[in-house]
Amino acid sequence: MSQFIILIQGDANRWKTMSAQERDEIDTAHREFWQKAGDAVVASGELQGPETAVTVRRGDDGQPVAVDGPFTEAKEVVGGFYVIDVADREAAVALAAGLAEARHDHSGVQVQPLVDHSAG
Repeated sequence: MSQFIILIQGDANRWKTMSAQERDEIDTAHREFWQKAGDAVVASGELQGPETAVTVRRGDDGQPVAVDGPFTEAKEVVGGFYVIDVADREAAVALAAGLAEARHDHSGVQVQPLVDHSAG
């Protein structure tokens, strides 16, 4: 088995203005994801908006400093995630493809394997 992170990305402003029908479609797809994935889900969560984020990075004096926001150049932000433990990449992609965010024009779903540090 291998662990993968599924990052749900999208336009935060668009998420705030979604219709009830769009929100219901997304919620339904997440319930279906859980039913299909079952015990393969190791962790999951929906993130609060990017305006609540804090980024910690090196300050001018070399010490870590906290600044508001993710400050990414991209229009899309991460809105949620799943960590799953499945047989292979194809299984991870198949699960991710069932999420409504993979079908909407303002979002996407990234699937990436996690590095296993336990063998060292």
